[in-house]
Amino acid sequence: MVAGAKVIRRRHIVTSALAMPFVARAQSSGRVVVIGGGFGGATAARFLHRYDPALTVTLLEPNRGYTACPFSNLVIAGGREMEAQQFDHHIAVVQDAAAAIDPAARTVRTAGGATMPYDRLILAPGIDFVWNGLPGYDEAAAAVFPHAWKAGEQTIRLRRQLEAMHDGGIVVMSVPPNPYRCPPGPYERASLIAWYLKARKPRSKIIVFDSKDTFSKQKLFQSAWKKFYPAHLEFVPLSEGGKVTRVDASAKIFETEFGVHHADVGTVVPPQRAGAIAIQAGVADRSGWCPIDPATFESRLVPAIHVIGDAAIAGAMPKSAFAANAQGKVCAAAVAALLRGEKPDDPRLINTCYSLVAPDFGISVAGVYRPVNGVLADIDGAGGTSPLDAPPSFREQEARYAERWFQTITEETFG
Repeated sequence: MVAGAKVIRRRHIVTSALAMPFVARAQSSGRVVVIGGGFGGATAARFLHRYDPALTVTLLEPNRGYTACPFSNLVIAGGREMEAQQFDHHIAVVQDAAAAIDPAARTVRTAGGATMPYDRLILAPGIDFVWNGLPGYDEAAAAVFPHAWKAGEQTIRLRRQLEAMHDGGIVVMSVPPNPYRCPPGPYERASLIAWYLKARKPRSKIIVFDSKDTFSKQKLFQSAWKKFYPAHLEFVPLSEGGKVTRVDASAKIFETEFGVHHADVGTVVPPQRAGAIAIQAGVADRSGWCPIDPATFESRLVPAIHVIGDAAIAGAMPKSAFAANAQGKVCAAAVAALLRGEKPDDPRLINTCYSLVAPDFGISVAGVYRPVNGVLADIDGAGGTSPLDAPPSFREQEARYAERWFQTITEETFG
């Protein structure tokens, strides 16, 4: 099969995933609490209502709205405004934070003092940072070297630092080992910062220090870097001394095993783990992430608690907005079935990930997954990446697909 035909087939799969059909079934009452109003939690709450309108569903989220991470790297590079990343929840939300979960009593206690009973609990807590997982990098250091890995104030902070940097300045980025949210995200960020520097500060460059030798869409990224940013982007992998061992934000330096590097602007992607409420509930293992049953997303450690999105150990399925959205649908269907006393269906889950190398230059990877031997595994031949030798018109089309994907998934998730 030629590469173009493979991409067309993959587009059909992705579109079908966002228009997942609803099969009517008998209804039963039950109480479901969903914690977290991002792509996973908000989707799960919406689809629970669709799958079984008799359920009492409570979405618990401390923020009034949601700021999306996809496309936030373009905000950093000045190609998009933050307002385009912000969404309101158009379903009922209890605006409060989950403070503690009692799995024995099956209750959630909120920061505001309320107690919420549940028959099934869906956790979509996202990530927390492992502060000082990279020595020297803590919350205070993040004010100097923004992570911008949770979209919002940090995103704007990094953008303002780039704007204020003199032409000829050096931007330094540190990338952690796996796993972390959005595997290709650091490389998209590096690309778009290089695009900004080439256009606005042509005597500047970005240096990317990576704790890995391989990464998602590597050949596609590196081919584009060589073509567009040979003077503006330097990539240093693990095997060439790319592991950052310490940062000193006050001195604005990054240390590796082979040297000390000054940064006029620095950005650190910190080591990560599941959100704190997952740790408190006991659904995270020693890795800091949450093992789950791949068919229902029920915790392998605590019954009646399901974990979706970035916090889950989802096998071959990466941590992404599309993955969280897909998992929210599958988990909602499973929870509705379990509360009816039925066996959940054997699921197929889809993920696609678009990255921008420039605002008009997109690349993508897609995969289809199913439970195999207790984990989510790739279905061979069902996914694929953008062709390496695609013409500029194809890359422009991929960038447009990315924008349309974002519009579709945010409309479906937030209404």
